[in-house]
Amino acid sequence: MKDFVPPRRGIVFIVSAPSGAGKTTISRAALDRIPELAASVSVTTRRPRGSEVEGTDYRFVTEDEFRRIRERNELAEWAQVFDACYGTPKQPLDEAIASGRDILLDIDVQGARQIRAAYRRDTVTIFVLPPTFQELEQRLRRRGTESEAAIQGRLERAREEARAYVEYDYLIINDDVDESIEMLLSIVTAERSRVTRLSPGFVPWKS
Repeated sequence: MKDFVPPRRGIVFIVSAPSGAGKTTISRAALDRIPELAASVSVTTRRPRGSEVEGTDYRFVTEDEFRRIRERNELAEWAQVFDACYGTPKQPLDEAIASGRDILLDIDVQGARQIRAAYRRDTVTIFVLPPTFQELEQRLRRRGTESEAAIQGRLERAREEARAYVEYDYLIINDDVDESIEMLLSIVTAERSRVTRLSPGFVPWKS
């Protein structure tokens, strides 16, 4: 018999970090290990990278398609990052919150601000940083996929984004990936137990 779970609103968990901090690795592990936690699939105008799958990693669209989606007010947030646009569809968030399902967003600082403003009651924000700026630079260079100019651009952006950690509910210093994953699991478990998230009218042991 499944343990009783009090009815509650769904939670929008937002994970943000500078490029190279490891947020995608941590987020994917959380999705694999946490029951009833789904990923939000962003819309983007950039091309797929490596083994990325349409509809799983991103929904890849043209610039014209993205503009039409935005004009129809179907995005909860959107931003232009470098030479591509990214956005979070609004409908999956609304449905998850209303049905008590939790959803995980891997988005940047700009997007997190927009989501938090629109869904203030239902968001939990987590910021991920490497232990040092030098470690971040080494991780970016180890990828071996970008030019020196692109790396410098990401490093400059990282310095700006790092200052935004004070806007978030939680900070994870990703020195050890396994420990960071455990920290994220603990955050999700704790937030699911908040009394303020219970559905209105909930009464324990109601006959």
